[in-house]
Amino acid sequence: MGKTWPAVDVTGDHDLVLAAADDYSPTAVEERDATLRIFFATPDIRDRALAGLRPRFFVAAIDVDDEDWAKKSQQDLAPITVGRITIHTNPKSLIPNPDAIAIAIPPSMGFGTGHHATTRLCLAALQAIDLRGKFVLDVGTGSGLLAIAAAKLGASRALGIDDDADAIAAARENLECNHVTNVEFVVGDLMTEDLPFADVVLANLTGALVIRAAARLVRAVRPGGVLIVSGVLATERDEVRRAFANQTIVTVVQEDEWLGFTIKLN
Repeated sequence: MGKTWPAVDVTGDHDLVLAAADDYSPTAVEERDATLRIFFATPDIRDRALAGLRPRFFVAAIDVDDEDWAKKSQQDLAPITVGRITIHTNPKSLIPNPDAIAIAIPPSMGFGTGHHATTRLCLAALQAIDLRGKFVLDVGTGSGLLAIAAAKLGASRALGIDDDADAIAAARENLECNHVTNVEFVVGDLMTEDLPFADVVLANLTGALVIRAAARLVRAVRPGGVLIVSGVLATERDEVRRAFANQTIVTVVQEDEWLGFTIKLN
């Protein structure tokens, strides 16, 4: 039997559901008409989310086969372009183009094919700064897309960390697909382990986790460096602003209900 992923199917207003589920650090979200299928790292976390969501929404627990999820949700995704970067889910579809940066991210539960607004916000923010010669830290790396993109945009080195060992395994496979050598992926917990100092820190997480981890994220950025955060709902804008009140918020960009922040460390 293949690996399964703990999830819940929730019916209700999508914004309200996402805001409520945010407290349980979901790893991926799939829209299914009126229902949201929300994935979690472990069955225990899923069960806590189930108990927390039931008083407000119609919710059911489900275990999703990894291969089945990837095939159904991602196999037909068209390539997506964000600035100079084009992401393909099929490595064979990569076509050399001197004016574009092509990245292959085959379907898997390592969330991050570029088709979610929060990933696109981070990709756009990365391209707005000069990464040449910089060390980039990608916290909650998922598929590894953002770390790979940073390297292709000129970073001298990138490190992606995630507390999900399966995501790190998928990220390493994606690294091989893209023939990038200056990126490393390791298992690590943002809230319990010391983070290395970096010139640029990426944190595409959830609003609740960004707020809880704000001080740790700031400490990981070298003076004068840049912190890029996303996974934040528009309703969480003020809370995130307060969490980084002592830093300079350079830009706040919104796509649909999602926000991306670029923060300059003082």
